[in-house]
Amino acid sequence: MRTSEVDILIVPGWSSSGPDHWQSRWERTLKTARRVEQDNWVTPDREAWVGRIIESTVQSTRPVVLVAHSLGVAAVAHLAGRIPKGFLSGAFLVAPADVDTASDWPESDGFRLDAAASGFAPLPLDPLPFPSVMVASSNDPYCKIDRATVLANAWGSTLVEAGDLGHINGESGHGPWPEGVLRFGSFLSSLSE
Repeated sequence: MRTSEVDILIVPGWSSSGPDHWQSRWERTLKTARRVEQDNWVTPDREAWVGRIIESTVQSTRPVVLVAHSLGVAAVAHLAGRIPKGFLSGAFLVAPADVDTASDWPESDGFRLDAAASGFAPLPLDPLPFPSVMVASSNDPYCKIDRATVLANAWGSTLVEAGDLGHINGESGHGPWPEGVLRFGSFLSSLSE
C-alpha cells in the first residue's frame, strides 16, 4: 500500500501533539492524513477516545491505518477488543505509554495522568486484530523497553527497538523524524504483501 491508497488517522497522545511534533508534520504533509481530535486532551477518558477513533474510521473512504503515539497507543490497544478483524488495515505504534506505571511518569505541563480514573489502566494484553509495528525507545520515561517488548509480543506487533530516542516527540528532538517516515513507508509496503 501507498499513502495515497489509505486514510491515515493520526492518533496523538496525552495533551495532543504540538505543531513541531512529527505527527503534526505528517498530518500537514501526507495528503490522506488527518488527526483524530479529542474533546479533552489533558483529562482523557478512554471510552471517549476510543469512540472518536471508531467514529473517524467509519467516516473514512479508504482502508485505514492508524499512526498512534504515547497514550494514543494505549487507546488503540483498548480499541482492539471492540472492533472486528478487517475493520483496520494496520497500526503504526510509536513510543507506547505504559499507563500501568503512570504514577512514575514525569509531569507534563504541570499535569499528571490518573490512568486508572481515565480508564486507560490496565492495558489490555490481547492480540491486535490487525497488523502492527511498534517503535520503542530504550530510554523512554513513559515506558521501559522491557515493558514495550512485553506489549509488542502480547499484541503481535513487530517491535523496532530504536535506541535512545526519549519519548520520540518534539522535546526529544524528533520533529521531522525522517527515520520514522522510512519505517512507516516500509510498514505500508508490508500491508500489500
